[in-house]
Amino acid sequence: MRDNHLRSADGHFDVANYPTITFKSTRVEGTDPSHFKVIGDLTIHGLTKEVTLDAGFTGEVKDPWGNRRIGFNAETKVNRKDFNLTWNQALEAGGFVVGDEVKLEIDVEAVPAKTPAEAKEEIEAEAALESR
Repeated sequence: MRDNHLRSADGHFDVANYPTITFKSTRVEGTDPSHFKVIGDLTIHGLTKEVTLDAGFTGEVKDPWGNRRIGFNAETKVNRKDFNLTWNQALEAGGFVVGDEVKLEIDVEAVPAKTPAEAKEEIEAEAALESR
């Protein structure tokens, strides 16, 4: 029920018309990998605003398949009304159900992209296994 309400057009995300939320980085500031800023364009509800993410490198590991994985996290705060997310309801005791400030937290794990030759080799190997 809650998800349907949030997906609706009545001051919420209106996913029928705006099915995606995107962030496109435009630049990175700082040289310390444990703390840097990623500046970019955040688009929610069809509106784009420049935001600054406080970001950091969280580590590097090898996964069980031998792939190198690196992790990053980032966070920022935005005012939901800047994106026309306006729904709210007054509480009997005073105040409102939803605050204007929203904290966005992002955790990312990344693996290096394969070269076209590596990708082709992997596809061919998988196809050979399936044909057995």
